[in-house]
Amino acid sequence: MLIYFIIEEKSGKMDNIDKKILEILQGNGRITNTELAKKIGLSPPTVLERVRKLEESGIIEKYITLINPQAVGRGTTAFVAVSLARHEDRAIARFHQAILGMPEVLECYHITGEDDYLLKVCFQDIPAYRNFLMEKLTKVPGIAKIKTSFVLAPLKKETTLPIE
Repeated sequence: MLIYFIIEEKSGKMDNIDKKILEILQGNGRITNTELAKKIGLSPPTVLERVRKLEESGIIEKYITLINPQAVGRGTTAFVAVSLARHEDRAIARFHQAILGMPEVLECYHITGEDDYLLKVCFQDIPAYRNFLMEKLTKVPGIAKIKTSFVLAPLKKETTLPIE
């Protein structure tokens, strides 16, 4: 089981010890505080306090488990580019609300360029994606264009951020 952290440097107040803690935790989120302290070279209470501060400051956002999509019958991944017909606040809010209510959408990014949003979705197979497309996504008001690209094979799937 692999656990990783979503991290973002929000305060700019991290020192080299904090960065080392984050590097280690990204590689093994289940490491014990005692093991972490040994790797860092500090006492367990000191390391625990630093981890708590990283959590409280929002640098460590949450702890999660990465699941192999194929192992749970979700081996078809696609990226869906969506363009909205109108870019007014109400239309955008409606789109956001609809997407947030779709568990099939794993990630959604507001992007620049020809399209407005990029969605990452995972399904059992292409017919399941087609059902999502026809029964859910195309029924969202205000969508002008949808383009889908299916993943043939992942080249790189990294979950750790370089901490410098």
